[in-house]
Amino acid sequence: MAELRVFPLSCVVQKYAWGKIGLDSEVAKLLASSDPLAQIDPDKPYAELWMGTHPRGDAVILDNRIPQKTLGQWIADNPGCLGSKVKETFQGQLPFLFKVLSVNTSLSIQAHPNKELAGKLHAQFPEHYPDANHKPEMAIALTPFQGMCGFRPVEEIVAFLQTVPEFRALIGNVAAEQLERSVCNDPRGVSAALRVCFTRMMKSEKKVFVDQLNMLVKRISQEVAAGKDTSGSSGKLLLQLHSQFPGDIGCFAIYFLNLVMLQPGESMFLGANEPHAYLYGDCIECMACSDNTVRAGLTPKFIDVLTLCEMLNYTPAPSSSKVFAPTQSRLDPCVCLYDPPVPDFTVMKIEIPSSIKLYLISAIDSASILLVIQGTAVGTSTAAISEMTLRRGSVLFISANESVSLHLSSLDGMLLFRACCLL
Repeated sequence: MAELRVFPLSCVVQKYAWGKIGLDSEVAKLLASSDPLAQIDPDKPYAELWMGTHPRGDAVILDNRIPQKTLGQWIADNPGCLGSKVKETFQGQLPFLFKVLSVNTSLSIQAHPNKELAGKLHAQFPEHYPDANHKPEMAIALTPFQGMCGFRPVEEIVAFLQTVPEFRALIGNVAAEQLERSVCNDPRGVSAALRVCFTRMMKSEKKVFVDQLNMLVKRISQEVAAGKDTSGSSGKLLLQLHSQFPGDIGCFAIYFLNLVMLQPGESMFLGANEPHAYLYGDCIECMACSDNTVRAGLTPKFIDVLTLCEMLNYTPAPSSSKVFAPTQSRLDPCVCLYDPPVPDFTVMKIEIPSSIKLYLISAIDSASILLVIQGTAVGTSTAAISEMTLRRGSVLFISANESVSLHLSSLDGMLLFRACCLL
């Protein structure tokens, strides 16, 4: 029997409390359409679909001719499937975790350490930092997607300090004036002033910030009830986050961080030390394989304030600069590449028009994971022996240097995403 090197996967669903409920969730919809036997609970959250080899969500192989049960076990026994460069660079491990997220309530404001800091944190506090790897991430919107990412331009933060008295009271006049003066300074002076202000907020006593937050929420609520425009205080977002996390310091972080709105197909890349939070919507996410997260707010979990304030990238930039643009493939008009400035992963968006009935998923020198978002096809490969039915929610593992032919049966084409590592 020829060696099986292309096969379908059944992937782990994480039911975190912040996920969208029942069939409102893209994760649940993908699960329901890929598996006719899946029972979707209309009252439960379906937050994340994990496609990869992470120990907390190793994908199950859906081919009983393969003796190994999970993708992680199979790759350990067949490391050549990764591709020669990937195998060597990442010590025989799949270097990325591919996900779908369906966000109903905000995830914590967080940042991820670079490799050097991750190594130190893991050595010192393994209970909070479970590995020594960095965790760059990229989110690609499937539906209109709302997040926060990176520090706003200083002019915007200064405007909030002048129009939101509760925010200014929390930061204190001395730090606020330092930031106001820094607008004319060189970038280092701006970053230093920004660090002082953000650290003042994060280190403020709980009673102080809860009192200021309650005053702010009361004032904004009264203004909304009176029909006033509260956009100058980001009133709508403040009330949204406060209803989810009452009394949480993260509610004030909206005055520091950019609000980023992504339309389907738009993405944002989150490098090391970049503060961010996902607020609402469905997205594809790809990341380096790590669980290292330093939290800053909007969470009941451990907040490592000292590490956070030390590590953050305090470079202000407009929200438009956070939208990461894909590039059109020079080799294939159906492919767009989301290729971030890290070696661990690249995502391809494959959009096949209805006029094409036979399409080749090309061979690359990297293992890849393919997810069907829309459309149906029968897949064939010399490395698969039998035909594979692909429909919305289907997930396929493709070994390095293997191709798959798609015989399309849907009238409106197909939309697929493929995660890989292009070294």
